[in-house]
Amino acid sequence: MPALITFGRIVFAVLFLYSGATKLFGVQATADFIAAKVTIPALVAPFTPQLESMTGMPIMQLLAFSVGAFEVIAGLMIALNFGARFFAILLILFVLATTFYFHDFWNQPAPDNAKMLVDALKNLSIVGALFIIAGYGKGQRNAGPAYGEV
Repeated sequence: MPALITFGRIVFAVLFLYSGATKLFGVQATADFIAAKVTIPALVAPFTPQLESMTGMPIMQLLAFSVGAFEVIAGLMIALNFGARFFAILLILFVLATTFYFHDFWNQPAPDNAKMLVDALKNLSIVGALFIIAGYGKGQRNAGPAYGEV
């Protein structure tokens, strides 16, 4: 694998490593932020008391811990190029969901919606980079045309 692609993966993964670590170091603040934006679906709500009793944490705190751990693990896997395709696809779904719930510029008043729109567009760029990582995979590309005889 060319050195620039390896370097790019590592630098790209720093975003998720940092974001996940800050969530893990501030679990309660992250849980409060999640609680302000996300409601537990009615289909899952009957199971939340069981999860809370098993883990000893409120459900929003458990979500905050899970999201932080996922971001750190996915960032490491992309940086180390171990299961990078799989974790890139999972991160695509994660980034799209977080963009929908946390960067809802269509629901914001006039001065705040511009910042939210920029954040949503940044997340769209991240999704594009994740598609590149998912498409590139682990191995080298062959020199032939990718889509047949073009």
